Amino acid sequence: MNKEPCFDIAHLGHIELLTNKPQESLDFFVNILGLTESGREGDSVYLRAYDDYEFHSLKLTASKTTGIAHVGYRASSEQALARRVAAIEKMNCGIGWTDGDLGHGKSYRFFDPDNHVFEIYFDTKKYQAPPAEKPSLKNQAQRYHGRGVGVRRLDHFNLLAQDVGKIREFLPAALGSRVTEEIQLNDGSYGGCWFTVNNKSYDVAYTRDHTKERGRFHHITYAVDQREYVLRAADVFLENGVFIETGPHKHAIQQTFFLYVYEPAGNRVEVANAGARLIIDPDWKTVTWTEDERKKGQAWGLKTIESFHTHGTPPVAK
Repeated sequence: MNKEPCFDIAHLGHIELLTNKPQESLDFFVNILGLTESGREGDSVYLRAYDDYEFHSLKLTASKTTGIAHVGYRASSEQALARRVAAIEKMNCGIGWTDGDLGHGKSYRFFDPDNHVFEIYFDTKKYQAPPAEKPSLKNQAQRYHGRGVGVRRLDHFNLLAQDVGKIREFLPAALGSRVTEEIQLNDGSYGGCWFTVNNKSYDVAYTRDHTKERGRFHHITYAVDQREYVLRAADVFLENGVFIETGPHKHAIQQTFFLYVYEPAGNRVEVANAGARLIIDPDWKTVTWTEDERKKGQAWGLKTIESFHTHGTPPVAK
């Protein structure tokens, strides 16, 4: 019998990125990617896309290093939060409760097997647009200003891990995630797994870290409405001197139309259109890709470039 899907977690809420070039990174995210500043506290700037309903989806923090500081998921209710905390504490990976920050109330933090920090919260601050950001349509969080790429919302993120197989067991137990797609290598190990906590096709991917380091970051993704907007984004990046790593093209896994760039501190950023793919099948069977299938490259034949497997943040000393 299939295990009943768990929807204790509502959705991916936000990501805290570290940057050792805070002003340059802020300029990229605001003026080139098109995010809006919603607040500041200490060394952190809170940013949001125009249709994110919460106060922020990106917390950009000045640091001596780069990579991810933590990722936040919103629970479906206070009761769901309590259930997830109880499950996580039984797994002996808990860090403990925090008082929250500018964007949300109390949260519970924990480590994944690769030492990435996660938090779960329910009490959140919903964005209230000031007069200058009021949308024309009342069912939209903020006006569409068309600045830079003009991304619509936070979509997903990708983390690197030493042992993706351990993550494959961990996330369903901790968050109630489902594995929608995966890469299984010839030796039986996993090269990558894609997870969802709801009916999106995925909200996080983990792929194998080819270094011996832990806790590293692969990319953050913001969504646009159409494939053509991804093509436009390529021109925006080109005209602003932003390094384009790969794309525009279509992934085979999850079928996402993608474009990858590096922001000034070196963190990888994806602009993507996921199409209309949803996982509404309650007993969805994980799609498994073989090593040989992945060697064929992306959906339309583009070969996966080497840096996609080796570049992560923080960088590893050679």
